[in-house]
Amino acid sequence: MTTTTVAEVMAELATLEDPRAREVNERHGDDHGVNLSLLRALAKRLKTQQELARQLWETGDTAARLLAILICRPKAFERAELDGMLREARTPKVHDWLVNYVVKKNPHSEELRLAWFADPDPVVASAGWALTTERVAKQPAGLDLAGLLDVIEAEMKDAPERLQWAMNHCLAQIGIEHAEHRARAIDIGERLEVLKDYPTPRNCTSPFAPIWIGEMVRRQHDR
Repeated sequence: MTTTTVAEVMAELATLEDPRAREVNERHGDDHGVNLSLLRALAKRLKTQQELARQLWETGDTAARLLAILICRPKAFERAELDGMLREARTPKVHDWLVNYVVKKNPHSEELRLAWFADPDPVVASAGWALTTERVAKQPAGLDLAGLLDVIEAEMKDAPERLQWAMNHCLAQIGIEHAEHRARAIDIGERLEVLKDYPTPRNCTSPFAPIWIGEMVRRQHDR
């Protein structure tokens, strides 16, 4: 489908619009009504099309941007282009998919991590923290883990929601992956009580860092 046009894709996305899906998505801050399984099926049919992905992104439509992320070539974006895209990605799902499906696979990911980490925009900073959490788990060499805990201890309690979630994830990952910092990570979580009362469905792990760390370490030991 190399000749697929933006107009054709937008028309197909319109047929996939479901008011019930929109209602659920909007409760999570996402302004679209396309079932994500159907969106993924459309992406699978379109296959990778970088130019079409760029054009879909430029529409500003949330469903189109999610589709663009699924059909793009992550390594083809320049650093400045990704920086601009992230700053435009204001809905949670677009932001999360852009970071996880594109930026993490791009050769400029480390440069962007450093640039975004202390950005004055908390949503942009949350992307820097998400990339840092990835390194905590997979490539910790060179990271100042104690320094990260210092920042979390000082700033997480009063951070805006999206940034607070990202910092909390980093806190938990440090505790899970690095035994030498585990006691301090748990202590910080217990004292700050961030997400302590977050409603957690049955059979899901609480995002409260001390519980999260304890559960994941237990699973590692049970393997």
